[in-house]
Formats: sequence, C-alpha cells, structure tokens
Amino acid sequence: MSFRPPSQLPTEAGLPRTPESFLPKEHNLYRPRHSKRQRTALACAAFFFVTPLFLSAVGVHPAAFENRPLREFPSLSEGWGFFTGLSGWATDHLPLRQAGVQAADAVGTGVFGDPPGSGQGTNHNGGTVGVDQGKPDNGDVPGYVYPTVLPGKDNWLYLGEDVNARCRPVMDTDHVVGALRKLRAAVEKSGRKFELVIAPDKYSEEPAHLPDTYVGKPCAQARTAEFWNRVPRETGAIDLRPALADAEKRVGHPLYDRNDTHWSFDGGLVMTYALGAAIAPGSTTGWQAAPNGVRPWPADLARVLGRNEQRQLTTYSLSTDGGADRTRYIASDFKSPLRLTQPDGATPTGSIARNMAVVADSFTQFASPFLAATCQDVTIVHAETVAQSSAPEMTSLFADRDIVTFELVERSVIGGSSALLRDQTIDLLGQVLAAHPR
Repeated sequence: MSFRPPSQLPTEAGLPRTPESFLPKEHNLYRPRHSKRQRTALACAAFFFVTPLFLSAVGVHPAAFENRPLREFPSLSEGWGFFTGLSGWATDHLPLRQAGVQAADAVGTGVFGDPPGSGQGTNHNGGTVGVDQGKPDNGDVPGYVYPTVLPGKDNWLYLGEDVNARCRPVMDTDHVVGALRKLRAAVEKSGRKFELVIAPDKYSEEPAHLPDTYVGKPCAQARTAEFWNRVPRETGAIDLRPALADAEKRVGHPLYDRNDTHWSFDGGLVMTYALGAAIAPGSTTGWQAAPNGVRPWPADLARVLGRNEQRQLTTYSLSTDGGADRTRYIASDFKSPLRLTQPDGATPTGSIARNMAVVADSFTQFASPFLAATCQDVTIVHAETVAQSSAPEMTSLFADRDIVTFELVERSVIGGSSALLRDQTIDLLGQVLAAHPR
C-alpha cells in the first residue's frame, strides 16, 4: 500500500482535525473558545494573583499570623516550581486572609463542632525508619487527620502532633532506646562527656486540662507511660519532670501557658540547674536566681489558629557566685549556631563548663539566657542543622568541645521522628568526633 500525505487522503477518511471552537455552531461537538464560565474563571484567577501585587505596590503588606513566615514570591530560576509556588504565595498574601481564617475557625468550631485548626490537621500514616511497625495501637483511627491544635478544658490548647507522634510512631520504643544509646556511645568514645535532656511535652506535663475524650487517647497514654518508664532509666537521660513539678509548686502557676506548646523561662531555668548538677556536681550550690522582669512572647498555638496573643513570661537574673547577673536574652532559633562566651573573659566560680556544645530545639530558647550565665563558652545549634551538616560542618561545631549536650523535645523522640536518631546521622557524628578526640 502506497503512502499518501494527509492532504491527499480521500474525503471518506474523515474531516481533518479541527478545534471545537472552529466547528459550525450547529455541530454537536461545537464548543466556544471562551465560554462565560471560562471568562469568569480567568477573571477570578487574575484577581487572585494580581491583587496581592497591587496591594503591595500601594504599601499594603500582609502580616504573618500563623506559626511560620509568609511564603516568598517564587523565583523564575525554579523552573516549573515558579508556577507551583505561585498559589501558596498568593494565598499567604490575600487581603483580609487572617479575618477569613478566624471566621472559618469560628464557624467550624461554633456551628459544626470541629476542633480549632482541624482543617490544618496532620495525617501521618507512620512510615518506618528500618522498623516494621505493624498495625496502629489501640485508640488510633486509621486515616484520621489529627487536628493541628487539640482543644482542652478551660480554653487550654495542645499540639495535635503530640498525640499523632505517640499513636503513629516511626520507631518503636526499643529502637528509640537503641538509637539514644548509640548516640551516647558515639560521643563518649571520643573522650567527651555526654548529657541528654528530654523536654517534656505539654501533653505529658500538663495533662489535667486535656479533654476527657479524644481520638488516640488510649495509645497516646500508653506510649507516654512506656516512654518515661524506660527511656531515662535505660539511656541515662535527665528526667526533668520531678524538678518541673517542684518549680510549678514554688512559683504557683503552670510552667506551660494555655495557648502555647513550650515551657517558660522557669522551665529553662530548671533545665540549666539540672545540667549543672549532672555536669559538675555541687556547682549549683552558690547559684542565685531571682525574677527581674516580664518579657512578652508570641503564643504559638494561638498563632496557628490565626490569633495574635502574647505570653507574659517572667525573666530571671542568675549569678553563679553571688556576683554580677550574667544572663543574656538573645533571640535565636539556633538554625545558625549561636556561640556565647563570658564577655569579660571571666571564669566565675560555679561555672558548669569550660566549653560545651548544646544540640537543641526551640525549648532551649528559654534556657539560653541561663546557659550564657553558667557556661564559659557554649555553642547552641539546632538539631535539624546538625542532621543536615556535612563532616566539615560537624567538625567546626564539635571538634573543640569537651561536652556535648542534647536537648530534644519529647514529641521528636517518643515516636522516633528526630533525624538525630537515624543511623547515618549518628555514624557521621561518631566519625567526626573520633577524628578529633579529647
């Protein structure tokens, strides 16, 4: 059979391909190129993307009201990511978005009975880090989306991830214990002192305000009990719960606020005292701490719900030898390492460490003023930064440190989600420290 180009095909082969909008209107396949609905959709899309640009040009700028910064305008260098990133940027910069989020939350909570923030829930189906987890524990509902914020009694708020991490762990407790032991061994084999502090979740430390019933309650409570029964005893981690309970009685109020997931400077002071007693027994005898003011602090759980609320946190002075107050209140998320030394080069009596590295998370923000007062030279770096570091970067962080302390919030350990529990992270850290023994 001879080949003929399409222009020479006989008429019985059918009509050439024709756009639907070019067909006669009487044809049953005719579709207008731009229908009224298409024009409406295009107009809405143009309004959605152009309005934030216009408002920005005239000086109207949205404020970050959630517990994260606003998304930046995507770069053309991102390729297709430019187009996929436009939607998130435009959403963040919509005018009156904060009022809309608050209104939607009020309707969902007041009319439909949804928990606050339920539309922003977390749906972790678990996953494994070299561990076969099997079926979820009793009390978890497969496919259920845990709300970002769990409402409690008396207007208290809890982080939904605290329940999710317990009911859908990525490591069982045996593997968590094994990873923490391996981390300790990697540090101590290099001749350095190792300390581990686990900051209790608000879920663990302030359970009295939790709701009577909520999805995941049985598995969350069971996991919490197992964790605290085993981890401090089997890994040597410092258990702060008794000292936190004593401090709460002493100050006469909870160390966690109703609208935030962190402890206060009271909790950070308890942590620093516990580290001092562990690193240099007897060093805290002469310490003198006293309240000296109040500092506002954004309430993170309220921000997740679109509310701008401030905590009022009592600040403290701290002297290790009865002399000058050596605290320094420096705002830092520790993603870039923060190094604090005594500004006058002094070595005050009662100092707990000549040089120390603290691998930390956001809870150490409330301990950093007191670490600055009690350590001659301390570097504080976020756990995520360490987990993402190369060997040379780890070397710059730890090579000259005699003591390596880890502060990890309970939720990142109880379910095994912390990157510091991964074999590759621990192995690399061990190699770096072994190459620079102390």
